[in-house]
Amino acid sequence: MAYRFVDKYKEFFGLRWLLRRLDIYPNAYYNYRKNPRASYHRKKQEIFHQIKSIYYNNNRILGHRPMKIFLERKGVSLSKTTVHKYMNQELDLHAIIMRKKPSYVRGIKNKIFPNLLRQKFQVKAPNLVWCTDFTYIRLSNGKMRYNCTVMDLYDRSVVSSLNSEHINTELAKAAVEKALGTERPGKGLILHSDQGSQYTSWEFVNYCKKRGIRQSMSKAGCPYDNAPMERFYNTFKNELIYPNSFPSAESLDEAVRRYVCVWYNHIRPHSYNGWKTPFEARHT
Repeated sequence: MAYRFVDKYKEFFGLRWLLRRLDIYPNAYYNYRKNPRASYHRKKQEIFHQIKSIYYNNNRILGHRPMKIFLERKGVSLSKTTVHKYMNQELDLHAIIMRKKPSYVRGIKNKIFPNLLRQKFQVKAPNLVWCTDFTYIRLSNGKMRYNCTVMDLYDRSVVSSLNSEHINTELAKAAVEKALGTERPGKGLILHSDQGSQYTSWEFVNYCKKRGIRQSMSKAGCPYDNAPMERFYNTFKNELIYPNSFPSAESLDEAVRRYVCVWYNHIRPHSYNGWKTPFEARHT
């Protein structure tokens, strides 16, 4: 800043007098003049520091698109192209690659419902259409846990997310029951799922009927019919499960709760919401 002051007023006051008054060594000033882009490089290094801080403090899960949003929250406004260049090319920082979701062995199907959504996932208001699915999680001791999550398609917010040692109808019912207790939607709520035996069982079908829930189901073997849940679980695995190890069911449950309630719903920007968090999308 002092060098810029010298450049502006040196002809008026005289260079030697200015340097003396500002306590600047002549060599330092002339070196600055030889490198007029010094301030640009200094600012760029400060941005690099912020990018690395955001990247490593968020478990190395951010790509250049969400990184742009996090930088804006810190008052740094850059184009998507510039963030991509800084992050991926110059700093060699990349989001952790998602792994392919394994297939499950399906049980007996009792009651199949038509697909009411037909891949139309845009919803005009909260608590009109929910979607749900299961995934598996392996603890560090080798034991398997299963997660069932319910998502509101309006803003892609996670309404409930529960873990269990069994992938069954009881877990599906518990996840929906928790979601109903949190949001209390009106009659006619659509619940979209795949054709897994947990959702086609007479127990789950009767449960939905009693609570005024209309069931909708994807076509067998077509993950695109439940794409929002597929995408959520890819993100969930990529950001929480793969980078960490969980020694116990209790540690996993707490990590999932913090991830869903704090990070995913309130901090993480979502492309579907115009890079707003689900909470921001619902309340703005």
